[in-house]
Formats: sequence, structure tokens, C-alpha cells
Amino acid sequence: MASTDEVVDTARESDPRRRPFGPVAAVFIAAGVGSVVLGILTTAAEASKSFADALQWFDRVGPLSGKTLVAVAVFFIAWGVLHAMWRDKDPAPGRIFLWSWILLAVGVLLTFPIFFQMFAPD
Repeated sequence: MASTDEVVDTARESDPRRRPFGPVAAVFIAAGVGSVVLGILTTAAEASKSFADALQWFDRVGPLSGKTLVAVAVFFIAWGVLHAMWRDKDPAPGRIFLWSWILLAVGVLLTFPIFFQMFAPD
């Protein structure tokens, strides 16, 4: 018996107007990667005053300015690289969505004060 992904892929191949899922998959995974980077930077800035100071690019915003700008830059870089890799590919949507959710969950966890305050120096 064929899996759902195989049936969908077969249906896509028979449609000449179909578009590959790779570019969409690239943005989903890049969003997850960007959120994990934001979480890591948030936790690292809480753990190290010097790291937080290095991320303070605009005084009125504080370290959040560096954290968000780095995370956004990583998102765009990851998106570009993954898009180039998967431009004409059809990765399994189920796997892409699963990994996107996992990465987003890790990123969100790392940005919760209950979590990142565990790393704050006493």
C-alpha cells in the first residue's frame, strides 16, 4: 500500500502546472532555524553580561536589538541556502512540518523567562 506522500507526489507529477514544495519547505525550516537562533541568543545574553553588552547595538532598545537582527539575518541566510538546495525538489511535507514545529517549539522554549533565567548569574 502506498503512503499518502507517495500518492500526493504521483498526483503532482501528472499535473504539468505543479510547483515543487521545496521553496515552501525552505521558508518553513528557515523560520524554525531563526527562532532557535533567537532563543539561543536570548539565553546566552542572560547568562553573560558581556555577551548581552555585545548585542546592545542601539541603546534605547538594549540587547534585544542585536538578538533580533542576528536572528533575522540567520533566517534570511537559511532561507536563501535552503531555497537554492530545494528549488526543484519535493521534500515530504509531513517531515518538513514536523521539523518546523520542533524548531519553533525549541525556539519558543528558549525565549521564556522561566527557562532563560535559570542561566542568569546570581
